Amino acid sequence: MKLVSAIIKPFKLQEVRESLVGAGIEGLTITEVKGYGRQKGHTEMYRGAEYSVDTLPKMRLDILVDNDNLETVKDVILKSAATGKIGDGKIFVTTIDDVIRIRTGETGSDAI
Repeated sequence: MKLVSAIIKPFKLQEVRESLVGAGIEGLTITEVKGYGRQKGHTEMYRGAEYSVDTLPKMRLDILVDNDNLETVKDVILKSAATGKIGDGKIFVTTIDDVIRIRTGETGSDAI
């Protein structure tokens, strides 16, 4: 099993979610996050004064998948989250040793 964590632009959330559902991925966790990468924030104007915003709003998606679905999930996120501009985000893949469904006690792939 793998945990796919993707950091994406907020306005791409709906498109990515719909694409994942269309690909048969049933569950995900969505978290609002802030951060920066190479773009190091940006400047904005407010009441005529320019100020620096050090962190940018992003969305984090966490998706637990069987190894068989890993490539599908990565491809769907890559295609649906891309704008071609700086700040599109990142995808992290982590190995998961076990998962347990609290309600039923199911473990492993049965608990996904």
